[in-house]
Amino acid sequence: MSSQKTYRIAVLAGDGTGPEVINEGLKVFKAVAAAESISFDFTPYDLGGARYLKTGEVLPDSALAELRKFDAIYLGAIGHPEVKPGILEKGLLLRLRFELDQYINLRPVKLYPNVPCPLKDKGPQDIDFVVIRENTEGLYAGAGGILKKGTPDEVATQESINTRKGVERCLRYAFKLTQKRAKAMKLTLCGKTNVLTYAFDLWERAFYEVAKDFPDVKTDYAHVDATCMWMVKNPEWFDVIVTDNLFGDIITDLGAMIQGGMGIAAGGNINPEGVSMFEPIGGSAPKYTGLNVINPLAAICAGGMMLETLGEAKAGKRVEATVIKLLESGKLKSMDAGKMGMSTSEIGDWVASQI
Repeated sequence: MSSQKTYRIAVLAGDGTGPEVINEGLKVFKAVAAAESISFDFTPYDLGGARYLKTGEVLPDSALAELRKFDAIYLGAIGHPEVKPGILEKGLLLRLRFELDQYINLRPVKLYPNVPCPLKDKGPQDIDFVVIRENTEGLYAGAGGILKKGTPDEVATQESINTRKGVERCLRYAFKLTQKRAKAMKLTLCGKTNVLTYAFDLWERAFYEVAKDFPDVKTDYAHVDATCMWMVKNPEWFDVIVTDNLFGDIITDLGAMIQGGMGIAAGGNINPEGVSMFEPIGGSAPKYTGLNVINPLAAICAGGMMLETLGEAKAGKRVEATVIKLLESGKLKSMDAGKMGMSTSEIGDWVASQI
């Protein structure tokens, strides 16, 4: 990459411990910039619970228009104990995903060395796969409604919206990523064809039609319940999994647990042609706010994912290699907040110094 390139990054530190983990991620970005001759221009946005409580605004149209112009968005965490659940999630996170057409949710599930895994006899060689979740359709599209609310005759409907265009572009991304990983060269469609016969009929037909364009990729299908069982019993079976919005939301949290917990899990909301957003998977953890005890590695790994997605693969791999070096060093006693043996800022300082 040319040393002239400056990446414009919007920083949404968010709520709770979000600002703390983002701060450590920014330290690492600055170290990477110096090491790799990349330039970053960071612009902070105060979107989140505190702003909503003060102004009643969740995501002003003006801020959304500005966010469209960045190369990427770096997000800490959204969620405030004084804000009713759903307001920030729908008004900020889901709205950003939908408005910026971040139609891929990308979740690497990778067990790093020295990270405790709850699965018996499984190690880093067994847990290294990627989940690709369709991110703008399905049950999260918001179609449906409530009739006769609060009465004994109340009816609630929630519809899963699946378009051929939305399904196919997600599948194509998944096939290409399977090729790029060049690991087992196997793509598993996770669904529920035996019960959700309309939605997953579309997914299954599109899956095998698109597969014809990728003859080197092996195709595989598993029901979502079986996928959950095998992620626990035989995680080594998986290379890349592609699925719809709801199932993806559920199995990626299971993935986070088998890779050692929320402290290490990072994700990306990807628009391959536009603005993508990267975040640690864990929430805002308000009870730890300001204590300097939260694990920032997921936020740092999210920064590494951002670099790779921006085309700076060498820089992204450098971040991951340095995180692995820290884990192998034995300095970190636990992945859990308050038990790590290092403070939030010490972890960020160590990773930045070793980049």
